[in-house]
Amino acid sequence: MEDETDVDTLGEQLYELILPKHPDIAGKLTGMLLELPGPVLVQMLKNEALLNEALERALTALQRSTGNGNFTSPDNDVASASSDSIGERLYDLIDLYDTGHTQKITGMLLEQKKEAVLQLLSDPALLEKKVKLAMETLKQQGEEETDVSENSDKDEAEVIGETLFARVQQIDSAHCSDITGMLLEMDSDTLRQLLDDRAMLEVAVQRAKSALEDLSNQTCSETSH
Repeated sequence: MEDETDVDTLGEQLYELILPKHPDIAGKLTGMLLELPGPVLVQMLKNEALLNEALERALTALQRSTGNGNFTSPDNDVASASSDSIGERLYDLIDLYDTGHTQKITGMLLEQKKEAVLQLLSDPALLEKKVKLAMETLKQQGEEETDVSENSDKDEAEVIGETLFARVQQIDSAHCSDITGMLLEMDSDTLRQLLDDRAMLEVAVQRAKSALEDLSNQTCSETSH
């Protein structure tokens, strides 16, 4: 019951602030803002600039949802709404949550069937739940991408290096370390091709061995002088 009382209190306080600004639709706008999380509403009561920004977004969403400038229920012609208009309305509603990821979350929710998206437009509680889930998903994706970028490249390079060393050792055991080191300077795509094509690998090993011999001969020549 405390939560209900808090919402009622916030609603009354918001209504008193909104009434002088938009007397004709103060109730409608208050109802829209009450869809936002409690902490956000508390901040609005303390910060007039934040409240005005939220009101502008709510007005834009309301005007787009009615489509005719009259502040009536958006459900009247919702079934015939175009995908673009649905996307715009959903974007405006999600933007009210000030997540910093409005565009991404809108895109995620628009991947659902049209009926499910329309339900989000008419069910504030469901929309809030979906926005929270989307935020959690984005957070997890961010963590996974960081882990993958840091670990997978390193793991792949190690696997390629170990596999390549074993293959080169079979061809030229005497110089396998030096040759493997030279081959590892190639890009990863070329290295994969070498591992898949024995003949190609043998050619690369011979070229690397020749390069090592040339380098050794050059060093000896310079030393003798």
